[in-house]
Amino acid sequence: MIDLYYWTTPNGHKITIYLEETGLPYTLRPVNISQGEQFAPEFLAIAPNNRIPAIVDRDPPDGGVPLPLFESGAILMYLGGKTGKLFPSDLRARCDCVQWLFWQMAGLGPMLGQNHHFSLYAPAKIPYAIERYRKETARLYAVLDKRLADRDYITGEYTIADIACYPWILPERQGQDMTQFPHLARWKDAIAARPAVQRAYAIAKSVNADPTVRDERARALLFGQDATTVRGSAR
Repeated sequence: MIDLYYWTTPNGHKITIYLEETGLPYTLRPVNISQGEQFAPEFLAIAPNNRIPAIVDRDPPDGGVPLPLFESGAILMYLGGKTGKLFPSDLRARCDCVQWLFWQMAGLGPMLGQNHHFSLYAPAKIPYAIERYRKETARLYAVLDKRLADRDYITGEYTIADIACYPWILPERQGQDMTQFPHLARWKDAIAARPAVQRAYAIAKSVNADPTVRDERARALLFGQDATTVRGSAR
């Protein structure tokens, strides 16, 4: 059984999608990051970076004590190794999958997250920042669009690389015209049609029907963290 510490963010969706795709039993443990639940000591013991998602595998492959893990990319690789599903076993195919997973973790997620912040959440609209991250979003979309020109999925077969990237492709939020990225649009539609993906997003709606950041306390919890957060005086 997997305990999944989750909230309704793109990184959270990655893990519910994987678990729904593979049928691995799990218990959902919501962590409301707008209410500061990510700072609870019991959560920090699992995820010291105070970010979701995190898991505890109560039946790890080595038969040992429950195994905690944070960082969505690491979780996907672990679950792929545990189940043997959606993570290639062939060396070259696995390397291809991992490099695109790291591309998402290092580039697609952080850059598109900055797009969201400056376009939607920042109290002051800074034209340079908005343009900077919309342009970088377009560049990353183009990288993925080009990759998908001659294949159905990022590595050819549907893998954790697709699961990692999919929740971040939000063109309406990110100021992108999907007619400029036809291969990416086709890929996005194909993944959206998968029953497991639809189940994962239905779970998200049941957990948090309105993900909008609406008050200053939530804004401070989400965007106002600094070193004092880690040292224990953020609240």
